[in-house]
Amino acid sequence: MTLRHLTIFIFVCNENSMTKAADKMHMAQPSISQAISELEKHYNVRLFERLGKQLHLTVAGKKLLTYARHIVNLNDQIEEVMRRFGDTYHIRLGASVTIGECVLIDLLKKLYESYPESHITSAIHNTAVLEDMLLADDLDIAMVEGRIRSDLLVTIPFMDDELIFIAKNNHPLTKKRKINFFDLENVDFFTREKGSGTRDLFEEVMNHHNINYHIIGTYNNAETIKKAVETGIGISVISKLAVRTELESGELCQLKVEGLIFERKFHIVYHKNKYISEGLKTVISFCKNMVKLKA
Repeated sequence: MTLRHLTIFIFVCNENSMTKAADKMHMAQPSISQAISELEKHYNVRLFERLGKQLHLTVAGKKLLTYARHIVNLNDQIEEVMRRFGDTYHIRLGASVTIGECVLIDLLKKLYESYPESHITSAIHNTAVLEDMLLADDLDIAMVEGRIRSDLLVTIPFMDDELIFIAKNNHPLTKKRKINFFDLENVDFFTREKGSGTRDLFEEVMNHHNINYHIIGTYNNAETIKKAVETGIGISVISKLAVRTELESGELCQLKVEGLIFERKFHIVYHKNKYISEGLKTVISFCKNMVKLKA
């Protein structure tokens, strides 16, 4: 029993004639008769009483007609919904914390302006969590600031980023004409949590230069770190993108340490076996264009 059988059955019921149903469906009359016969054999019931040239639905036929109409109508709805679904972007998008605070919202705004029918769910986590989500197919695509370790994931660079030392404008280090590595060993740091790209790069550069550092606060977002630094208790290393406003207003200031550079790239990441739909292609393209907006 197929949708074709049910559709033919409905037409025969509507026309009360196999010949007229055949004309309506532009089919040969024997094909209509065969389909009805196959339905009766499939359910082992008679669907019509044939009295002369008249067809009369049996009780079983009336019951089947009720279900057949529902099934065919439901199939039509499925066709309509799924075709519209194919024309709409359905994307699960992840972003690491710095990108989430500095890039994600602008990206979502541009996507919805261009494709208002899109359905995009987004989540912000650190890089390690996003990597696990991509591997588990809990996300379609992510934008990360940290290093991706799995060979199963494809990474595409889309934006340059720089971490800088920040401090309250009256912090003792702001009075020094030249800050050296030893000076950094005598101050307290507020940092991001383990697993974040910012924390990984901070530790990598500091350890490379054999600089000891003392962490007094570990936070999972830039806003809390900035507020902590504003107290004057300690300093931090943070993305320059995340602190532009505070630097311009003078609430915080940048500390320049000769010989220390924290440079990295933001990456688009997705599973190598992921089908790259038109929606994902659009996200990738928009990500690359975000560089112009942030310049």
